[in-house]
Amino acid sequence: MRPERTFPIELTARRQLPHSRLSVSRCTYITLVVLCLGLLNASRVFGQTDSQLPPFDGPWDSRLKLTGDWDGLRDELRGHGITLDISATTYYQGTASGGLQEGFEFGGRNDYILDVDGQKAGLWPGFFIKLHGEDVYGDSPNLFTGAVVPVNIGRAHPVFFGTAGALTDVRFTQALSENFVVYAGKINTIDNVQQPFMPGRGLDAGFMNATLVWNVILARTLNYATLGAGAAVLQKGYPVLSLTVYDTNDDSTRTGFDKFFNNGAVIYPTVSLPTRFFGMPGHQSLWGVYSTGRYAIVTPQSLILLPQVLAGQLAPTALATLVRDSWWITYVFDQALWVDSSDKARAWGVFGNFGISDGNPNPIKWSAIFGIAGSSPIPGRRQDTFGIGYYYLGYSDDFKEVARLVVPVRDERGLELFYNVGVTPWCHITPDLQVITPTLGLAETSVVLGLRTKIDF
Repeated sequence: MRPERTFPIELTARRQLPHSRLSVSRCTYITLVVLCLGLLNASRVFGQTDSQLPPFDGPWDSRLKLTGDWDGLRDELRGHGITLDISATTYYQGTASGGLQEGFEFGGRNDYILDVDGQKAGLWPGFFIKLHGEDVYGDSPNLFTGAVVPVNIGRAHPVFFGTAGALTDVRFTQALSENFVVYAGKINTIDNVQQPFMPGRGLDAGFMNATLVWNVILARTLNYATLGAGAAVLQKGYPVLSLTVYDTNDDSTRTGFDKFFNNGAVIYPTVSLPTRFFGMPGHQSLWGVYSTGRYAIVTPQSLILLPQVLAGQLAPTALATLVRDSWWITYVFDQALWVDSSDKARAWGVFGNFGISDGNPNPIKWSAIFGIAGSSPIPGRRQDTFGIGYYYLGYSDDFKEVARLVVPVRDERGLELFYNVGVTPWCHITPDLQVITPTLGLAETSVVLGLRTKIDF
């Protein structure tokens, strides 16, 4: 029942050489070391606190995770503030017709998320730690359509191509009161995103198209993972006001300290108010950004992918023209139209996200997103979700003038439909259909078919 929005806290393109598989090993090694340290710390506090948390055990087809409770260890760890969530997601997706080329690709990602509740782990009240390690492999049809928006956001990060691993979130949060928190670290910005009426958040909770996960007008100034710090005011645990300052550099596969704020800062305030229109829950939000960085209108971005014909031929000359400062603002809403009387977490409704920007250096002058999504209305399918969404990206005249030196371009638009089948609580299979009219004027409207499978271990 929440809008597509960013959570500032944990309480509540271009083809490149494939990354070495050694980076995956490093990611796995770091994750295991962190887990071991967490286990050692937990062993010191076992027996200090009695936990009554919901168990992980149960029949294989109804338990929360495929691997269960690890002979009781998982429930014991969680009761003392340590949770480890491991998931594996695979994608088989491609262009059935249109675009720049037809064909299907197979790829996947693995995610390792460690959360620590400091008080339960024997540290101090109100302190939280989050680590997110991830690795990706295989390929995707993100270059096949001629669009700037990835049709598979899950296989677009932390790198668009090749095999890679990274630690994309190392975040520390401290609650100073029940209604005020501060946070800092390396922040995975998409981890913060909750798609409307979806039970989870992040890359694989609902839509596959990047614009329908979050408004890509943000992409000029925000990155997938970067250093930052901020604060939030809470109302019943929900962040109604927040202010975050981010580095302008993309730190998805690096620590970021070598270029720490060397191109200015991104100032990111948000306001989000819960509503009860028609007696149903909803939210009305405003997000905004002001960046002091220097950008060119075709500067590579970590969240969207310039078609190769533009990135390769425009970049050498266009990058010479840098513009200081950039801004954008978006209005975001969601409104539930149905809520399950027996389970308030199950709902479906409408959502929208509308943005404007400076138009230079941001290539997207305005954007509009609208859709319907949420829990399945089919009787007996309590774990299923669905979504239908449409987006339109209006490019600035400055971008069109630069791009047309190489190839005709047009405003981009797309439609996506998905149905997420909850086979068990830990296994979800999602057929997906997208129809994309891409940025490149020479590319035909493409029909993209996909199948996503996610298993929570």
